[in-house]
Amino acid sequence: MVNNVGLGAVRIHRYTVKTTDAASFDAGEVHQVMSTFALGREMEWSSRLFALEMKEADEEGIGTMLEIRHVSPALFNTELNFEAKLLSIEKNELICEIRALAGGRLIATGRTGQKILKKDKLNQIFTSLER
Repeated sequence: MVNNVGLGAVRIHRYTVKTTDAASFDAGEVHQVMSTFALGREMEWSSRLFALEMKEADEEGIGTMLEIRHVSPALFNTELNFEAKLLSIEKNELICEIRALAGGRLIATGRTGQKILKKDKLNQIFTSLER
């Protein structure tokens, strides 16, 4: 892992809410706004921007945690800015604080964790689970 990013660094991920991001389950659609699940996916991507920058060719990032506080709805076709701020690096784990904003309106806050591991190690872990 290349540790070339300072604590407090911010990465921005822009995302436009799609109809496929609606809150829906096997029983049907719940609301025609962005689901908490879809917010989580985009929060993970925003923190992965750090992992992509810091991992080496023989390494890969893997999520370790996701915490979301969904505070306001995001309508379809709304552009969101996901701001990921690097809070800490403990060995090979990155912890980020995330804010999702629609203009100046706060949609969600949260935290993510990503570990950067050797691809071989990840493959060993995955293979051991197949047994």
